[in-house]
Amino acid sequence: MIARRVGRSVTEQDADAMVDMMSSLSPHPEVETALRRLKDTSLKVVALTNSVEAVAVAQLRFAGIQELFDDVLSADTVQKLKPSPEPYHHVATSCDVDIDEIRLVAAHSWDVAGALAAGCKAGFVQRPGMVLSPVGRQPDIVGEDLTQVIDQIIEVDLP
Repeated sequence: MIARRVGRSVTEQDADAMVDMMSSLSPHPEVETALRRLKDTSLKVVALTNSVEAVAVAQLRFAGIQELFDDVLSADTVQKLKPSPEPYHHVATSCDVDIDEIRLVAAHSWDVAGALAAGCKAGFVQRPGMVLSPVGRQPDIVGEDLTQVIDQIIEVDLP
C-alpha cells in the first residue's frame, strides 16, 4: 500500500525481505526495563498481535524480551484482526478473566480505540508522531514512553 501510495513497485522478493525484517526489529530503549518492572507484579503480561503467532514470537525473541510475556496470542486464531472486538475477547477467554479486566497498551490509536470499544481498559504510549483519536472513548492512562505508562498501570491496576 505504501509503495503504491508513493508510486513505487514492490517485487515478491522485496515483500519477503520486508516481512523478514519485521522479525528483527529492536525495541525502544526503555521497553525491556519497563516490562521487567511489570513482570515483577501480579499482573499477567500477554502480547496480542495481528501477525501470525510465529512472527510475533520471532519478534519478541529477537528483541530479547520474549521471557517477559506470559503468553503470545494472535488475532489469526479468531480469524478477525484488531480493532475488531474478537481478538480482545480472545485474550479475556485465554486468560480466563472478564473483558473489563484486560488493559491493552499500544502506541496506535486504532488499537486503543478497538480495545476500548470491546470493553477493555487501555493505555496509550504517545511516542513522537503518535496521537489519539479525538473521537470516542479515551484511555485513562497516557504516557510518553512505556515506562510512564507502566508506572501508571502499577498505580491504578494494583491494590
